[in-house]
This record gives sequence, C-alpha cells and structure tokens, in this order.
Amino acid sequence: MLQPFVSLYQHALTPLGPFTWFGLKISSLDLVAAFRLCYVLRHLRENLRDEHTKRCATDSKLPPPEDRSFVRDALTVLTVVYGGEAIAAPLLGVPSSFMISGVGPLLYILVQALVDTLPALPPMVLQSELPLSFVDGHTRAMLVCTLVPPVVLRSPLLAVSESPWALLLASFIITNGGFFITNLVSFLHPTPLTLTTPTELRPYGWTTTDLWSAPLITAIYATLTHAQPFWADLHAVLAGALGGSGGVGGFGVATVEKIAPLDPETARSACALVLVVLFASRTARKFGLVGQRGVVEKIKTS
Repeated sequence: MLQPFVSLYQHALTPLGPFTWFGLKISSLDLVAAFRLCYVLRHLRENLRDEHTKRCATDSKLPPPEDRSFVRDALTVLTVVYGGEAIAAPLLGVPSSFMISGVGPLLYILVQALVDTLPALPPMVLQSELPLSFVDGHTRAMLVCTLVPPVVLRSPLLAVSESPWALLLASFIITNGGFFITNLVSFLHPTPLTLTTPTELRPYGWTTTDLWSAPLITAIYATLTHAQPFWADLHAVLAGALGGSGGVGGFGVATVEKIAPLDPETARSACALVLVVLFASRTARKFGLVGQRGVVEKIKTS
C-alpha cells in the first residue's frame, strides 16, 4: 500500500543532474524544502512589519521599522535550519553538519536571495496551504526520520547512542531549537534585536504541532526500524499487546518475542503520511475549518 509513496520519496531524494556534475548531492526535495521555508519566513516578516507599522500609526512612542538587511534575513534562515543542531551536536559529542560541509548553508542563502528578489509572493490561503501539507509532511519526515537518528546513533558516547531518551530529546531540540532562538531574539521583527518571550513559552504554546510531533514521529520511526535495542523490545511488546507474535507467560507477564523491523524507506513513508495528516489538521484549524465556533453556522448560511 505504501509502495507508491516510497517510490515518490526515492524519486524526490535522487540527486539532480546539474548538481551531480559538481559532486553535489542536492535533490528536488532539498530545493523544495529550502524554498518553502524561505517563503514562509518572508511571509512572517512581512506580516510582522505590517502589524508594527499599524501600531506605529497610533502610538508615536514605538520605534519605526528598520530597513531590512539581507544579512539579517540570511542569518535568520540559517538559525532556523541549524540552530537546533548547533545546540544538540555538542551534547551528543558529534560535529554539526554545517561544520563539515557548506553546501547546505550556501543553498539556503541562495534560495533566500531568490525569494527576496521576487516582487510579491502568493498569499498563504487555505487553497494553497492544505495541499502543501503533503510537502511539509515529507520534508519534516526527512528531518526526524533520516537525519536525526543517525546523528544520535553515531555518538561516540555509548550511553547516548543507545539511549531512547537522547534520541527523542535530540529530535525535539534539532527540529524546534532554531525557531526558538529566532523568536527569542526577535529575528523576524522589523525592530532592533531584543530578547522576547518565544511563542513556544507563551500560554498554550506547548500545543504547537511542531513541538510534539517531532519526538512522536521519531519514536514511531525508531520503533518500526528498531533504531535502538529499546525500540526493538517496544515493538515486540506492542505487537504482543495488539495480538501479534507476543504471548503471555507465567503470572500473566507478557513475553517479548523479537519481530522483524520494517525497512527504513517504508517506515519513513508511513511517518510522512502521519505528518501530512497532522499538518493538514493544523492548517484546517488555522483557517477555521475545524475547532472554531461559528464554522457550522457559516457553512449553513453560505
């Protein structure tokens, strides 16, 4: 059932010809992920600038918006992408990817420059954001399934490489740390850099889908692929509890019978589809399709 999605993922991750001529392994998914992120960040910057300009019209004490700097915008996107990794890598005892290769940072800087040169961006509306949930789910799955687990598993510290807690915590930090730092120092605001309370620490900020979905999906992927011994045992226990190959021993204690892991590509595609559903639900809530009062009444009267 997942084979079409596995094949699609494999095609999207195939390095593109023009880049392979120079020994660069840049895929179409890499380009789409970079453009999507820079597109979202520009929208956020422009919305914050418009809001600040409106407040300045009614409050003369507010500082006028600063002129945007490409260096600041480029540093913003690099912070979002690599900020969490910069925090987690020293804790895991491994070098950060941007210290080994400059291909990724340079790609995001060039895409940011491209997005900034566009005269205008299409608005973020339900008709576009809902289908883009499919793209967001697959790019996020690439991060939390393919990029994060190997970072933890290759840690020279045995206590870290075999720790399921380290795997979940690394997924949480690497995925969300960049945006946390960006919001903390007001990178996206049209004002001088100042410390402010990040969105994640405000009331109900913990309900943000990005926060809890990262460790959740990493846990699902690790369970399906047996990334660490703990997850192999957990897979066997869950299979037994759901009527699989596990059994019940003496005194009603469940016996753990090893079961075969799922291949990484199939597991990643399954996790991507779960993320698509989560992100589609988030988009539906954001645009008022679900979870808000009055929606049913609007539908009835329309």
